[in-house]
Amino acid sequence: MVALATFVVVSLAALLIGTESADRVIRSYVLTAASPGVVAFMRIVNVAGDWRFLLPATLLLLAVFDRARRTWWVWIALMIAAPLAEGALKIAIGRARPDEKSLGYPSGHATAAAAYFGAVLYLSTPLRPTTRTVVRVVAVLMIVLVGVARVMLRAHWPSDVLGGCALGLTLASAAAVWASSSSAAPARARRGS
Repeated sequence: MVALATFVVVSLAALLIGTESADRVIRSYVLTAASPGVVAFMRIVNVAGDWRFLLPATLLLLAVFDRARRTWWVWIALMIAAPLAEGALKIAIGRARPDEKSLGYPSGHATAAAAYFGAVLYLSTPLRPTTRTVVRVVAVLMIVLVGVARVMLRAHWPSDVLGGCALGLTLASAAAVWASSSSAAPARARRGS
C-alpha cells in the first residue's frame, strides 16, 4: 500500500504540478558524485534493470526458490507486466527525460529492478534468518543502486526513478498476494477433501 500510495502521489505531481525544481536539486547533488570510476561502476549496476539481466535472473529465481516454482506463472507475469505498465504510463504521462525528448516517467530500469528484487524480498521469507537478512539487504541495495545509476547516467529525473521503484514494488506486492492466494488454494482443497 505504501508503494502504491507513493506511486500515485509522485505520478500526480509529475503530471499535474511538475517536479522540476526538486528534480534539479537532487539530480545536481547526485551528479556531483559522478567521477569516472563511479560512473563506470554505475554502468555495471545499470544492467540489473535491463531485460538481458532480468530474464536469466528470473529463471534463476524459479530454480532457487521452491515457492517461486510452485507459482511460476505469477513471477513470469510480474516480469511481463512491469515493462508493459511502465510503457503505458510513459505514454499516459508524457514527460520527457532530462537531456532528451524521449519519454522518461516512470523509469523502466527502476520499475523492472524493483519488480524483480521486490519478488526476491517476498520469496526469501522461508530462508534462515541470517541468510534472509543478507538477501533482503542486497535486494534493497540493488533497487537503490539501479535508481541512482539512472540519474547518474543522465537518463532520468529522480522522480522518474522514484515513480519506477514505487510502480515495480507495487507490482511485486500484487504478485506476492496473488502467489499467496494461489498456493493457499490447493492446501485448502486438500484439507476440505
